[in-house]
Amino acid sequence: MSHASDFDSPAVQALRADLALALRAAAHHGLAEGVCNHFSVELPDGSGRFLLNPRGLLWREVQADDVVMVDGAGTRLAGRHDVEPTAMFIHAAVHRICAQACVLHTHMPYATALTLTEDRALDPCLSQGAMRFYGRTAIDRDYNGLALDAAEGERIARGMVGADVAFLGNHGVVVCGARIDHAYDDLYYLERACMAQVLAQSTGRPLRPVNAELSRRVCEQTLGERLQSELFFQALRRTL
Repeated sequence: MSHASDFDSPAVQALRADLALALRAAAHHGLAEGVCNHFSVELPDGSGRFLLNPRGLLWREVQADDVVMVDGAGTRLAGRHDVEPTAMFIHAAVHRICAQACVLHTHMPYATALTLTEDRALDPCLSQGAMRFYGRTAIDRDYNGLALDAAEGERIARGMVGADVAFLGNHGVVVCGARIDHAYDDLYYLERACMAQVLAQSTGRPLRPVNAELSRRVCEQTLGERLQSELFFQALRRTL
């Protein structure tokens, strides 16, 4: 089967629609930055091909027909728009090295603010929203400039093997998942948890985290049933 026929198959059309919805939702929730950053989702056929938002479009305007298909080398296989070369270096490496189907990379404000601190990341014992990420995060403490080559993307990817969320020091975050709706739910609530922490820290008052065992249990409770994540994405589909 050709790339074009794969691209227009019902299964891939559904993935394109979901990816476009996630991008519009991120814009709606204030998580976008100009025409930068990217969301990607791998085709479920094991080919290593994945879908990606195109170069030059605001996230709020992306529709299913704007999504492009690329291979692991960054070659555009289908779609009418160009691909930003730098998009490939992080996304291709995370898909390949971390075996993650959905990869969301943003410079969303509150999460990025925490990457600028000495801790570099969210405290997963501080708020109920943060506890869902207990044991699921990696921290890349050493900013190494723009990801302009495959080596930098692979360095980032190797550092986040086994994690669903990576805080990239002085840079932004990467959120991954097996499904677009689950990954977007994590992205949204990650930013909310980071916002709560930044606001709490801004009061200058001492913070009161809970113990690690309780945080671990709350994470298990949250991830044990993801219907709420799916309902959230369905609500976004109705309203956006």
